[in-house]
Amino acid sequence: MVAFFDTNVLVYCTDTTAPDKQARARELVARSAAAGDAVLSTQVLIELFNILTRKQKMPLATAQALIQAYTAWPVVDSNVALVSAAIEKSIQHKLSIWDAMVIEAALRTEAQTLYTEDLQHGQRFGALTVVNPFVA
Repeated sequence: MVAFFDTNVLVYCTDTTAPDKQARARELVARSAAAGDAVLSTQVLIELFNILTRKQKMPLATAQALIQAYTAWPVVDSNVALVSAAIEKSIQHKLSIWDAMVIEAALRTEAQTLYTEDLQHGQRFGALTVVNPFVA
């Protein structure tokens, strides 16, 4: 089962201020990575680097190494076609363009699951289901 990871779930892997979410995010990432079904996008990598270095104050080289490790997963590149489709999705579903970009990237990987806490748990976009892994 292909699982697309949004930035916020990956951020929790290094967030020591939220130990329960950190443990859950790490378990989910480890399980999906071991199964070979974890995917993400260039947008997620960029956002993750920004958060790690600016909000979490992670050293640049450490954040760079972590981002590089995530590139072992399949990564959806942002391109004009993805942006155009995301704009349509943003308008159609009244989503932020950033959320629409993540959804469109996930759909392009034929992911069945989108792990995020930014969208409504259980929401569906075709065969893609939004899962908030931190919902009790």
